[in-house]
Amino acid sequence: MLDLKKLRENPQELKELLAKRGIENPWGKDSNGLSLEKFFELDQTHKTLLQELEKLRARKKKLAEEFQSLKKNGKETAQCVQETEILKKELGSIEEQFEQKDHLISDALLRIPNFVDASVPFGKSSEENVLVRQTSKTTEFSFPPKAHWEIGEKLNILDFETAGKISGSRFALLKGAGAALERALISFMLDLHVKKHGYTEILAPYLVLPKAMQGTGQLPKFEEEMFKIERDNLYLIPTAEVSITNIHRDELLNEMELPKKYVSYSACFRREAGSYGKDTKGLIRNHQFNKVELVWFTKPETSFQDLERLTQDAEDVLKEIGIPYRVMALCSGDVGFASAKTYDLEVWMPGEKRWREISSCSSFTDFQARRMNIKIKTSLGKKEVAHTLNGSGVAVGRLFAAILENFQQADGTILVPPVLKPYLGMECITK
Repeated sequence: MLDLKKLRENPQELKELLAKRGIENPWGKDSNGLSLEKFFELDQTHKTLLQELEKLRARKKKLAEEFQSLKKNGKETAQCVQETEILKKELGSIEEQFEQKDHLISDALLRIPNFVDASVPFGKSSEENVLVRQTSKTTEFSFPPKAHWEIGEKLNILDFETAGKISGSRFALLKGAGAALERALISFMLDLHVKKHGYTEILAPYLVLPKAMQGTGQLPKFEEEMFKIERDNLYLIPTAEVSITNIHRDELLNEMELPKKYVSYSACFRREAGSYGKDTKGLIRNHQFNKVELVWFTKPETSFQDLERLTQDAEDVLKEIGIPYRVMALCSGDVGFASAKTYDLEVWMPGEKRWREISSCSSFTDFQARRMNIKIKTSLGKKEVAHTLNGSGVAVGRLFAAILENFQQADGTILVPPVLKPYLGMECITK
């Protein structure tokens, strides 16, 4: 959430933000006629009502003091009581108007995206993202490489038909060495991030309250993409970022303890709304998938330096396994709603002959922390809003798919990357 006070001081800045992102109206179809001009008009009305409310409350308090004084001194209180009753009705009316406007301004503010950092390249879509670095050449084969779903099904380690029978489309069932590989990848990544990179491991709930989803920016804007348990008013997490970032909601963090770095494995659940007909095969875009997530709480002055470090931690996974990958800086039109700056890590998929995103690493600046009231107590005794960062470290299913495609052999078997052999207990995955 953006700082409303700063938006009031410089409304032009909000217009420039939306222009960078290629957004005409941040409220879209849910705007109810709301525009930038009407948003600021609504805010002014909200401010005026608040000022009036404060005056009336101050007058009510003064009348209460006058009443006590008159009563104590045995004087007539009828006029004071009459004025208080009139004031109560007026106050009730203003409070009702204020609460209505307060709800509207809060909801509107929650739907405005984060500011894009000045270092983010300008562009309208993912086609204008900028290559930062590419670590190695793409994998070459002496035979036509196959796609991961074809390899997995032939090895009898992936079963999409049975998953469909159980749960419908966009689910996968892993069997035998497939299930073991998934488990090995999770264990390897957690060990790497805890032992080498110094993260604290967390295993958090998969079901969260609406307030938790609102805190990280999923609600209210992306409600249609979430799975909700209506009866209990709980949501299934789309990423462990939601659970982990909410750990410090409504807390004051000590500057000396920052950065706080957490790593968490979780199952993730997404409706994939708007992806009809896209990536219907394989492990790329399923309703349920596993992910290892990295979350940082840090100081404003180191936020973007820390983003570079977090991104390198995610890259380490791909380096250790030996998967060709590249780092892309997302352009202003492709940066996510809550993010100020994002790097995507993309792995080469020889079976599909394309690059696939396997991790997004972002600095959210104070956008999420402001929603969750997470602050820092500085060494000077001041309080400031914290900065949050997160990135996949990495998406397990996509890494599984990338290993199948990059380590496939002519006979259809899969060589196990050396770093995974202690976890998997085998040299090669065969049928």
